[in-house]
Amino acid sequence: MKNRRRILTWLPGIALLLAGCSSGSNASDQGTKTVDKYQELRERMVETQIARRGIADSAVLAALNAVERHRFVPDRHLGYAYADEPLPIGEGQTISQPYIVAYMTQALGLEKSDRVLEIGTGSGYQAAVLAEIVDSVFTIEIIESLAERAESTLAALGYTNVFVRSGDGYRGWPEHAPYDGIIVTAAPDHVPQPLVDQLAPGGRMVIPIGIESQEILIIERTPEGVVTDTTLPVRFVPMTGEAQQK
Repeated sequence: MKNRRRILTWLPGIALLLAGCSSGSNASDQGTKTVDKYQELRERMVETQIARRGIADSAVLAALNAVERHRFVPDRHLGYAYADEPLPIGEGQTISQPYIVAYMTQALGLEKSDRVLEIGTGSGYQAAVLAEIVDSVFTIEIIESLAERAESTLAALGYTNVFVRSGDGYRGWPEHAPYDGIIVTAAPDHVPQPLVDQLAPGGRMVIPIGIESQEILIIERTPEGVVTDTTLPVRFVPMTGEAQQK
């Protein structure tokens, strides 16, 4: 069984609305100054919203610094791309706030050689963060248009270790199991057993559970059996498809 680090710290914070980004950019905005501006905002995001609130895994911090979140955000919300808040991406879905992305990623206790399954691709941002850390990411999105857009964005950014599939993620992706980590970015009202079954020995699943009131669970497969920890309260969109029929 892998000896995974656990660094789970919850510190309440206030979302920061970072100035300096504009959705009304023109061609001249696409040069070096724009690149530098986004890099500065990204570094500030990691320092003030992530590291200062207890995220200490160096691989997670490096991934948040590397992934261009503004590339996963609709143009009309570019001004908030590096604010610590969720943003709408269409189809009633959101891109999670950066702190929650960092928290859930750190909770997986990932290693470079790991294989990770994500349920709920959304914009593709979480998959990109994971791809910076692990060997391969398999991600499933139930809304076909979002899956196609995320796949296109990830490909344009050069991520060759992310594999996107459109479909219901309740039963996971057994063809590539077992997984060292499973992350679920939509909330069912119970833990899908097929996902637990696809965890490798020593693997962890991080999943929000609940309808009106939600909490993040960390589920680990140990030699003694499956162990579950309940952590911080959150707010995710509901998991749709088969999860709603159980």
